[in-house]
Amino acid sequence: MEHIDVAVIGGGVTGLASARAIAAGGAPVCVLERHPRPGMDTSTRNSGVIHAGIYYPAGTLKARLCVEGRDLLYAFCAQHGVPHVRSGKLIVAHDESEIPQLEALQRRGVENGVTGLLMVDRAFIVAREPAVSAVAALWSPDSGIVNAEELVKALLRAGAEEGVIFLPGTRLLGADRHAGGMVLRTERESILARVVVNAAGLYADETSAALGSETFTIYPCRGEYAEFVPAKRSLVNALVYPLPHGHGLGVHLVRTTGGQVWIGPTIHYQERKDDYESNRLPVEAFVEPARRLLRDVTVDDLRLSGSGIRAKLHAPSESFADFMVRRDRENPAVVQASGIDSPGLTSCLAVGRLVSTIVADALA
Repeated sequence: MEHIDVAVIGGGVTGLASARAIAAGGAPVCVLERHPRPGMDTSTRNSGVIHAGIYYPAGTLKARLCVEGRDLLYAFCAQHGVPHVRSGKLIVAHDESEIPQLEALQRRGVENGVTGLLMVDRAFIVAREPAVSAVAALWSPDSGIVNAEELVKALLRAGAEEGVIFLPGTRLLGADRHAGGMVLRTERESILARVVVNAAGLYADETSAALGSETFTIYPCRGEYAEFVPAKRSLVNALVYPLPHGHGLGVHLVRTTGGQVWIGPTIHYQERKDDYESNRLPVEAFVEPARRLLRDVTVDDLRLSGSGIRAKLHAPSESFADFMVRRDRENPAVVQASGIDSPGLTSCLAVGRLVSTIVADALA
């Protein structure tokens, strides 16, 4: 049986960032990832947006870790050569009746410590996004975009430099409590870890159950994307969002680091955690949301693109659940890093730093 101080279950951005931070603190750590490569689920199936920290209720982990993580992420990307752009974002009002909602968003952002937020007029919008149809907007200069796949690769390399052992194709089959922590059983070996970090994303609830930890439910929520055909990519320069609604930030426009322009994601709660393709929306479904942001979009301007699945901690009947980043309440050998949906990509380094602090206390 192998022995290690910390085992992280899940090789997405949360698990990789946590493992790197733990290893930097001096504890030997390994990452168990069921896929052959890291980040193959939620981490690379999203908009790749670096959020400023506007949307989340004050005092929540999402608010704090988004603001903290945003700055850490920009610095990490610059240091490690990850493609990214601090492009700024417009959250738009389609008519005068929506302006009070923008002003409320601005107040929330300021309360969360976001700086530079401005209410702007039609002239400001036209100067940055001439094709956008809006009467006013909230301008967020610290929002941006990152290449999520390159970020995953950089986190893997940075973790390896700190001594993190990455175990791809390693599925957790079961676990047992042990006087020295937890025995994790995989197809190849058993690993005795003093502390286990649950960063299993969409499967965090199942992993928690396998670890004999507290019970909760992950609700898989699929988001689909369309993209603009190459001839129409010049319509969008950066990030354009509508006002947020109940379960998400709204179907928005993203110009990627590679120059593609995506519109999405939609929202659909579903049963399966691995169903990215069944009953996909037709491209026609994206025309009306696109027209709410851009003038004169037609179905010929769009083609279907990818999809992703969010790991939500709240049911469709609810509108918000915070990140779960804390010591497990049932099993003292387990640290939860679960329910990391948006702004999880932005927050990953801050989540990792918090996880490493909790792990250090557990090892003490």
